[in-house]
Formats: sequence, C-alpha cells, structure tokens
Amino acid sequence: MRTLFLQAPTFDGFDGGAGSRYQAKREIKSFWYPTWLAQPAALVPNSKLIDAPPHNIKLDEVVAQAKDFDLVVLHTSVPSFKSDVKCIEALKKANPKLIAGLIGAKVAVDAAGSMAQAPVVDFVARNEFDFTVKEVAEGVPMAQIKGLSYRDENGVVVHNEDREIMTDMDQLPFVTSVYKRDLEMEKYFIGYLKHPYISFYSGRGCKSRCTFCLWPQTVGGHTYRTRSVAHVIEEIKYCLKEFPQTKEFFFDDDTFTDNLPRAEEIARELGKLGVTWSCNAKANVPRETLKVLKENGLRLLLVGYESGNQKILNNIKKGMRVEVAEKFTKDCHDLGIAIHGTFIVGLPGETKETIQETIAFAKRINPHTIQVSLAAPYPGTFLYKQAVENGWLDVENAELVDENGVQIAPLHYPHLSHNEIFSAVDEFYKKIYFRAPKIASIVSEMVRSPDMMKRRLREGVEFWHFLRDRKAAA
Repeated sequence: MRTLFLQAPTFDGFDGGAGSRYQAKREIKSFWYPTWLAQPAALVPNSKLIDAPPHNIKLDEVVAQAKDFDLVVLHTSVPSFKSDVKCIEALKKANPKLIAGLIGAKVAVDAAGSMAQAPVVDFVARNEFDFTVKEVAEGVPMAQIKGLSYRDENGVVVHNEDREIMTDMDQLPFVTSVYKRDLEMEKYFIGYLKHPYISFYSGRGCKSRCTFCLWPQTVGGHTYRTRSVAHVIEEIKYCLKEFPQTKEFFFDDDTFTDNLPRAEEIARELGKLGVTWSCNAKANVPRETLKVLKENGLRLLLVGYESGNQKILNNIKKGMRVEVAEKFTKDCHDLGIAIHGTFIVGLPGETKETIQETIAFAKRINPHTIQVSLAAPYPGTFLYKQAVENGWLDVENAELVDENGVQIAPLHYPHLSHNEIFSAVDEFYKKIYFRAPKIASIVSEMVRSPDMMKRRLREGVEFWHFLRDRKAAA
C-alpha cells in the first residue's frame, strides 16, 4: 500500500517524536528525530515520512496529501493522543478509503482502551511494531499479523497474539536513509548537542528497572539487544557520505553503556573515522572506559541522575548510589567529558527537603547543562500503577501536559502539593543557572565562539519564554 508515516501536527513546539525522553514542549525549542517512525518507514518501499512539528507543517497541508495514500501510520503518545485522533478524522474525511493505524507506548499498553476511545482508528501495532506495520503495508490479512489489534468487518476489535521480540537487530535497515529522503536535518536541534546532529539507535532495551521510565517498560524491554558493531559503523559511514554537514552523532539507546566492552569497541571504530559523538549513559561508567571513549571522539554524556537523595533513588529502583554518581561525574570533569544531567522533581519520597538536597547535589557535581522534569506517571509504568494504588494520582485528571503542551505536575503527596512540585522546577533552574560560576562559564563559552553566542542568546530568550509559560500554567 502507498503508506504515509506521520508525526502529526500538535502543540506549537511540541517534541513528540519517540527519540524524546518525554513528550512535551521543552525549555528551549528542541526536536529529536522521529526514529521509531523512520524504522518501519525504512521497511516499506516508496513510503513517505512527514514529521510535522519541526518542519512547521500544518494540518491542512497534511490533509491535502491524504488522497495520495492508502495507509497512514501515526506515532502517538498520552499527551498527543486526542490531537492525533483528530488528525486521523481529518485525513479520513478527505480520503474515506484511508486505513489508519497507531504505534507507540500509549497503544502498546492499552490497545483496547485506545481503540475504544478512537473509533476512527482501524488498527494499532503493539509493542515492537516494525515488522507488524510492514506486513500491514504489504496487504497481509490482518487476522494473520502478529502483534496487531484491529477492527474486523463487523467493527469488533480483535487482538492477535503477540509478536516475538526481535533478537537479530541487524535485520533492520538504516533509519538515516529515511532521514535523507524525507527530513531536513537542520530542523532538528538539541541545546546540548552540536548542530546539525544525527541521532539513531544502536540497540534497544535497558537493563535498569527505573519505575518511571517509559520505553523499557512498554516497547523496548529490559534486555539490551544490540546491532553488530560493523552494522553501526556502516551506518555512520553512510551518514558521513550523505550528511557531510553533521557536527555530532548521538546514540539514542536508553543506556549505551549497558554493554561496556561493546561501547569501547564502537568507540575505537569511531575514533578511526574521526567523528564527534555522544550518548545516553548511567552514572556508573568506570574511569578506564570513560578514558577510552573520550580518546575516541566522545564529547558528551546524557546522564539521568534524577535525584540527589538516596532514599528516592532506592524508591524508583535506580540501582545507583549517590557517591558512585559523584565519582563518575568527577571522572568526566577530569577527562574533559561534558555532561547533560537530567533530574526529576516529584518522585515517590519527595519532600521540600529532598528537593533542596537534589539542588545542592546538582550544584556540587556541576553538570555542563541540566534538564529538570516533573515526575510523569505514564500508563504502563510501575510508577503509574503505584501512584493510582496510593492515591497520588487522580486518574480522571491525569493529564501530563496542559492545553499548550507545557508539562504539568500530575502527582501529589499528603505532604507535597501539585503546585509545590511544579514550582520547584523554576527554583531548580534558577539556583543552578543564575549562579556566578555558571554564568561566567556560559559567557566564556560565548566569547570563544560567535556561533555559540548567537545560539545561547536565542536559547536564553526561549528559556525566558518557557519560564513565562510555566508561570501562566501555574
């Protein structure tokens, strides 16, 4: 079938692609590549991928193309679901014969509920959906496709048996070939990565058991399944040829450092190519490995610290000691590896005192940049189940973003209100970024590079607008 893969228009500046750690408007306008959509698109010949938000493509522009396709597949999320369904309704109004399906964590964990809420949706591809979608596009009878939930000729929803989890990751074609065909790479930018950048996965799944983390608990699983080193390097070489303007490569694996020998092997091959790269990492990588990575082109690690309070880390099953994270961070500083540190406010066990403890911890370890998020209980996660059972979450009012796409604080505790958790984000940012040493560091960076000066000034304006929007949301 003529197939359209679509990241639908939604809130202005909303980063809903599956590359993002959470779906919301960001502190500064940032966009990850829609890698989870690009992967099945790479399996379907003559398909097309439209990533509307970063390309500023409006709904009427997408609807105008509806008659060009037989099948449309949208990546959806809890925050964007209602908007995505409205998009399908508009597409089907323009082309009543269009078959519409959804992929993503939201429908993976609640296929029945999602289809009940959206009668216009013909099917959802559950869990790891690449080959499920490929078979739909090939016209395989839906009753024969594993991992599919669909409406039969009588409108009854049928749930087929699950598809086996993929083990041979090398059978997946390069997602970057779809980037080349359908996307404008300059539209994708992240504040802590060099621009333009390219990101993709070298493996799926994560060994950690963090209770809040969406992807391993819904789609990726807790086994780190990896592509061969040769396959990964082959894609990097493809990118060097097709995207010569690339300044940095980012491995979007949940935890690239889950397999240290493999990480070192990939690093040594990247070192031969002379590329700059970054990745997600846990704050427990030994200094010896960090040294190998740094010597072979590693520039930055994205590290989920979450909290500086050990009890909270235990509560969320982070599998991390505060003192280990501190030593790891010192090693990174010593070796010249930049860190983008991510923190979460409002996790189980949070109090006014633990918030201040985490802010003090962030000051002490001093990452190059930080990201502060509100605890988001996504359906399908242990945190969601825990929050419902303990009365921390009102299921009838469990929105994760407001009407403008700004993240809100859905959790509350007897000793800590929604508003107190929400306000802590602003306090966190101000206490970190408005310190004299941090301001001096940013100014020094800007003075050394005119391009960086333009970028940081633009980001400063966007960050100010972000704080203004949050104040309005409060």
